[in-house]
Amino acid sequence: MALQHAEPGQPWDVSPLGSALSSSQSTALFKSAELEVIRLVLLAGKSLPPHKVTGAITVLCIEGALVFEAQGSRRRLRAGQILYLPGGEPHAVSAEQDSSALLTIVLDGTSGDTPG
Repeated sequence: MALQHAEPGQPWDVSPLGSALSSSQSTALFKSAELEVIRLVLLAGKSLPPHKVTGAITVLCIEGALVFEAQGSRRRLRAGQILYLPGGEPHAVSAEQDSSALLTIVLDGTSGDTPG
């Protein structure tokens, strides 16, 4: 079954998941040749190991608290905060609490970037 993606011009709900957070999974909302947008769900104590993508990324924390390890430091990202990293920057992410975030990845159209 194909994943449902947002169509151009279609509103897409990225409100906090609230009580549904603990049973939700990360979901690709849309992908074009230039941009990918993902609803990242990471439960407390879980992490994404160190990785990097070719393009720049932004991560907007919707709910919970995430910790980013990048550029030689650890930074906490809480609900309502956004973090930017340039392309090619190694980083790791862990969840202090059940969390969801809106992840955007700038793609070059040929690299096949995906979150690791």
